[in-house]
Amino acid sequence: MGILKTFKQDDGSDLAIRRRNEELEKELQASREREQVMRQQLQRACERLKVAEEAEERLSSQLGELEAEALTQARDYHHQIAALMNQLSQAQKLLQIRLQQPQLQSASV
Repeated sequence: MGILKTFKQDDGSDLAIRRRNEELEKELQASREREQVMRQQLQRACERLKVAEEAEERLSSQLGELEAEALTQARDYHHQIAALMNQLSQAQKLLQIRLQQPQLQSASV
């Protein structure tokens, strides 16, 4: 009877082991599915990061071009302002000379 009792206990523990094994296999499958989902999310995040980095490079390049264009325009405007100031200065000198000429003519009369 001791052998039969041991056999029955083995059957019970074997059934418990099988159940536990099935539970562990289900958990493993669920874990693998979660891992696959996480890998897909990571891949999508990496793709978004790559797109963002490319966009950043394009924006940096465009910003550099705009800065160079702004600098060129600022220099052009500065030269234009300097030329206009020079013209204004010459016009003021001519105006002063012309305003002084009638005074010279009236003084000589």
